[in-house]
Amino acid sequence: MATSKRYQNILITGASSGIGEALALQYAKTTAARLFLSGRNEERLQDVCRRCKDLGAETEYKIIDVTDRPTMKEWINQCEKKAPLNIVVANAGVGTVNEDDDSVYKTFDTNLYGVLNTILPAIANFRSRKADGTEKSIVLVSSMAGYHGLYTCPSYSASKAAVKAYGEALRIRLRPEGINVNTVCPGFVRSRITDQNTCPMPFFMEAPAAAKIITAGIDNNTGLISFPAPMRFIVWLGAILPNWLSDFIYSKLPYKA
Repeated sequence: MATSKRYQNILITGASSGIGEALALQYAKTTAARLFLSGRNEERLQDVCRRCKDLGAETEYKIIDVTDRPTMKEWINQCEKKAPLNIVVANAGVGTVNEDDDSVYKTFDTNLYGVLNTILPAIANFRSRKADGTEKSIVLVSSMAGYHGLYTCPSYSASKAAVKAYGEALRIRLRPEGINVNTVCPGFVRSRITDQNTCPMPFFMEAPAAAKIITAGIDNNTGLISFPAPMRFIVWLGAILPNWLSDFIYSKLPYKA
C-alpha cells in the first residue's frame, strides 16, 4: 500500500490505548521503520511496544506527561536525533467526567497544551531540515465534538475545537515550508474515553478501523480527516443551522452521567 515507504520514523503520543495504540500497530505492520511511543500506563505501553516489534518495527516507548513542556521537548528532540521523524501524531487526550475546576484545567492542559507541547518542537525540527527532501507531517487529533460546543462536555468540546482550528490554520501557514498538517476529527471510537460514556454513541467504530482511515488520510495529505461520514454530515449540519435552532437541537442531547 502507498502509505508506508514515505513515512519511516513515527512518533505517537497517547499510544497505550485507543486510536494511538491502533495507529502504532497499523504503522508497525505497514510502513514504520521506527516508532517512538508515549503514554502514561507503562504496562499497556509495554504491551503495545512488544506487539509493534513483533510486527517488524523498531519500537521504543517513554512514560511521559504531555503537559510537561520541557520534558516533552527534550524527548522529541532525542527521538529526532535517533531517527529524523517523518510523522508526529499528537493524539494524547482526556475526557471530562465532570466540570469541576480541576477537571476543566486538566482537560485543557492535556487536550490543547499537550498537543502544542508535541507539535511545536516537531515543527522546529522539521524546519531545521527542510531541504532534506523527506515527507514531514504533523497530525493533530481533535474530535467531532470540536465542531460545536456541547453542554454535556463543555471543556472537552472546547479544547477539541481549539485543536481543530489551530490545525486548519497551521496547514495553510506551513504548506510553503513543505510541512503537511492533518487534523483528525473522529466520531465515537473505542477508547478509554468512550468506555466511560453512558450515553448513546451512534456510528460507533472500533479503533483498528479508525486507524486505517487515519493513515490513509495522512498518506493522501487530507487536511481534515473527519469520520464516519454520517456523523460528519450531522455535525456539519449542526454548524450551519441558525444558532437558535442548533441550541435547541444540542440541548436535547443525552447528558453524560
